[in-house]
Amino acid sequence: MTDLAASFNPAAAPSGTGCDECDAVDGWWVHLRRCAACGHIGCCDSSPAKHATAHYHRTGHRVMQSFEPGEDWFWDFEAGEMVEGPELAPPTSHPDTQPAPGPRGRVPLDWRDHIG
Repeated sequence: MTDLAASFNPAAAPSGTGCDECDAVDGWWVHLRRCAACGHIGCCDSSPAKHATAHYHRTGHRVMQSFEPGEDWFWDFEAGEMVEGPELAPPTSHPDTQPAPGPRGRVPLDWRDHIG
């Protein structure tokens, strides 16, 4: 188990306003998560591609924070539980104008049929 404190870098800015991997292939997401160590933005496990979890498996960065407006909770993949963490560099969520699921124009009308 890695040291939890080492999983946070409050100075790391978010990598963007949407899931990096989904954006690269014109994909879509349900909700967004932000890596507390490097700022990578990935999609949640309800999203078809589950890129936030893939980022954890690829990098070992164990803590993600919600990147949804009004949410500030952290999830520790290694411990399988919510944890406390410091305030991260702004912005702390995607723009309020960006819908969830998102992004606008790429979410299929039957999106609920595509999530797990």
